[in-house]
Amino acid sequence: MDTSSRDHGYPAPASRRRSGVDVIATADAVRRNVEQVIEGKPDVVRVATTVLFAGGHLLVEDVPGVGKTVLAKALARSVDASLRRIQFTPDLLPSDITGVTIYDQTSGEFRFRPGAVFANVVIGDEINRASPKTQAALLEAMEEHQVTIDGTTRALPDPFMVVATQNPVEMDGTFPLPEAQRDRFMAQVSMGYPSARAEFDMLEHHGVTDPLGTLRPVTSAAEIAACVSAISRLHTSDALRQYVVDVVSATRQHPSVRLGASPRASLQLLRAARAHAALDGRDHVIPEDVTAMAPAVLGHRVMLRRGRNDLNASEVVADVISGVRVPTQRASR
Repeated sequence: MDTSSRDHGYPAPASRRRSGVDVIATADAVRRNVEQVIEGKPDVVRVATTVLFAGGHLLVEDVPGVGKTVLAKALARSVDASLRRIQFTPDLLPSDITGVTIYDQTSGEFRFRPGAVFANVVIGDEINRASPKTQAALLEAMEEHQVTIDGTTRALPDPFMVVATQNPVEMDGTFPLPEAQRDRFMAQVSMGYPSARAEFDMLEHHGVTDPLGTLRPVTSAAEIAACVSAISRLHTSDALRQYVVDVVSATRQHPSVRLGASPRASLQLLRAARAHAALDGRDHVIPEDVTAMAPAVLGHRVMLRRGRNDLNASEVVADVISGVRVPTQRASR
């Protein structure tokens, strides 16, 4: 870690005045707010917060009952913004997500009825229980922040974030997410079971009242949009960008990988690294920001070869990172 960079914390006071928002204070407030509900999972909360401030989408995968939806709700309720939840089921239609044009008999005109995707934060609960056709309704929205219906393109609110939960594919009633759908999520996290202590505290604190019921917003949609814009301008050297390219390219050449990470993954990894640096108080990206976010950003994009069970996706990403030359601190500035 480049400790000297602490003398140049991001954003510097002048930068904060220009942007009109304190990125670090805002991010810390969101993180602490979410941790009131999600106990004993600081790493998961950190990744979720980083994705929010990077302007990306988050996929939360794990077995039922470990707090996937609670994490999504806590993150969404920490922002004073429009929120919609979509419960994905096998009979859910694409028009339920994007909207539909209907005929108004009173006025004699066709009117557009917006779907659930028209919100700042969209929670997609158990996204892989819907059919691939319905899942695909989110593709344009997640990539271009717009939807096209009956030849008319409509912009989505800014900021726009999808936080989706899914159960493991091996469980009954699930459909695998298409590669194109998975690739649009900036990062994927797994909740995992809580520690014994965290589970004991949960029984004490959550057994009587629902902590989500008392959770209040600590920032606004406008502040989040300003933070995302400020973070996108964070300094990144040529050497650091080449490091991102080298890491992503190495996933395509790994012997255990059938399909490596896409060029979109390079863009997402750089955006996530910028947000990680900003939340750490630095005004530039260092290699540690890339390696910190690479498992969450690349793991769900790596498709393993059938019959190669010696490594899982997380181990492949770790193997890739260990084999790529890290630029020096001087070059990365």
